[in-house]
Amino acid sequence: MANKKLNIGKVPNLRFPGFESEWETKKLGEIATFSKGKGISKSDIEENGITECIRYGELYTHYREIITEIKSKTNVNTSTLVLSEENDVVIPASGETTIDIATASCILKSGIALGGDLNIIKTENNGIFLSYYLNSKKKMEIANLAQGISVVHLYSSQLASLSLSLPKLNEQSKISSFLALLDERVQTQNKIIQQLETLIQALRNQIFKRKRRFTDTDGRDSSDWKKVKIGDILKIGSGKDYKHLQSGNIPVFGTGGFMTLVNDYLYDGETVCIGRKGTIDKPMYHKGKLWTVDTLFYTHSFQSCIPKFIFHLFQTINWLEYNEASGVPSLSKTTIEKIGLQIPSIEEQERIASFLSKVDQKIQIEKAILEQLEMQKKYMLQQMFV
Repeated sequence: MANKKLNIGKVPNLRFPGFESEWETKKLGEIATFSKGKGISKSDIEENGITECIRYGELYTHYREIITEIKSKTNVNTSTLVLSEENDVVIPASGETTIDIATASCILKSGIALGGDLNIIKTENNGIFLSYYLNSKKKMEIANLAQGISVVHLYSSQLASLSLSLPKLNEQSKISSFLALLDERVQTQNKIIQQLETLIQALRNQIFKRKRRFTDTDGRDSSDWKKVKIGDILKIGSGKDYKHLQSGNIPVFGTGGFMTLVNDYLYDGETVCIGRKGTIDKPMYHKGKLWTVDTLFYTHSFQSCIPKFIFHLFQTINWLEYNEASGVPSLSKTTIEKIGLQIPSIEEQERIASFLSKVDQKIQIEKAILEQLEMQKKYMLQQMFV
């Protein structure tokens, strides 16, 4: 994919062999026509609908650059709808933020009903190439075109003014095919992770409902589990604000996960973090020095229990059941301490923790692979377009 440079700014940094001509600069309005979708409300969505449809909000949450499988269906009369043609590119016409609205997807199926608040772009160019291009090199430019405060809007007249650099159709096809294959690999990796996460949760449910038992080293059945309260077997510490601390090498955990680094720590050892406010239903395990923000609890001083076992057990608790707020979900230390559990002997805890941790380690390995694939895709998107 070495690039033979011609005119700086007229060719990409990475290029497939055999392509040498400069890319041509054109306005999107010169190579495309524009139209709008027609309203399909949430109440129009039917599980057994006869017409596949796309609503604008799904571009943010469900679809990527290529749309082949359609999520929603409707029974609205097709004579009142706008239907897609293969190679159509759709971009939201309204949204909550300018970045969200700069989201393009190419539809590879004809006859799909396109909902309101969708800009429809029709072009003789490769729609997949155009979607990847708009979502990478042109994303910020599109975001800057959007107008509005509480709700932002993006009009076809604004999109028409967008300046693009385009190769010949055969090079567009080569680039789009390569990126589609890379995306397919990313999606496959996501499915692998989803399947493993489903597996480990099923195993946890079997183990903690005692449908799956672990024998001791002599092959004898494990001892009975005993009832305890969380406050009987561990202590709960509160996180603190960290913004006044300087950058360092200690991880800071919040309810959303790892956040940043500081030069001090609240706790050193094994811990299971529990959300105090916000995301309260995603316990996290950590070993070593850490700092937790004030929306997160951390556990310590474990008695008759193993932290990694507790982490897996906490994954089976419906934490939202203990929510104490009508708005943003929140938990109190007192409430957590009163939650009842059943735990086995230390020996069985060790076997359970070891067994489940092997599956969890596999998940972390697959997530690391996914991160590398996404970084590769990001790099390619930056290098393969002008």
